[in-house]
Amino acid sequence: MSDAPAHGAGTRLDFNGPLSAHRADRLAADLAARRPATVVDVGCGWGELLLRVLAAAPEARGVGIDSHGPDVVRGRANAAARGLGDRVSFVDGPAAAHADPADVVLNIGAYHAFGDLDAGLRAVRGLVNPGGRVLFGAEFWEHPPPAERLARMWPGATADDCDDLAGLVDRAIAAGFRPLRIETVTADEWAEFESGLAADGEEWLLTHADHPEAADLRSRLDNQRNTWLRGHRGVLGFAYLTLGPLLL
Repeated sequence: MSDAPAHGAGTRLDFNGPLSAHRADRLAADLAARRPATVVDVGCGWGELLLRVLAAAPEARGVGIDSHGPDVVRGRANAAARGLGDRVSFVDGPAAAHADPADVVLNIGAYHAFGDLDAGLRAVRGLVNPGGRVLFGAEFWEHPPPAERLARMWPGATADDCDDLAGLVDRAIAAGFRPLRIETVTADEWAEFESGLAADGEEWLLTHADHPEAADLRSRLDNQRNTWLRGHRGVLGFAYLTLGPLLL
């Protein structure tokens, strides 16, 4: 490969977020246990968790929605390779235009498809059928972030960008849910995700240090690593909330 790999493409990752295979398979089995007929994944990336739910729920059909075209193409290819292509469709477009109600709704780190956190929770509440389940993934502060750590995170990061875990769950309850399971990612899951995002680029730099694209890629990778190790590591958590909608 002569050209620099696409930064952050995640080709070395199974999941487009901090999630172990063990946790994913357990979550998929839990969601499939109620024998859903329909599953929708809003902001699915390449839809690995969606495919695992469908594999565990052989009577279900699924839809994955994402606005990043290359991920949608990857999802379709993965579905076809695993014999799931006839039970799942991947849509390249905005969630609000393509999401229909379903028995299981997945929204992992993608509430921004509907606006802010509260808008995302309200939107997925409107998408889940009565008696269905939502798996909602979002960031939270493990503890109040000091100013020096915020300065090393994403541009313009403030302490108001996230709640603590209790506050996140309170928002889910206010949106019309009851929390059936609350779990948070481990440091190893974060490390696997961050390292996997960088892996293609770091491997390429080992043998292309003098390439015209090397300096730009090296800067991007260094910034990404510093954001993690000197910014959000140990401060920013990620929660997976299994939610049941209150009957109205």
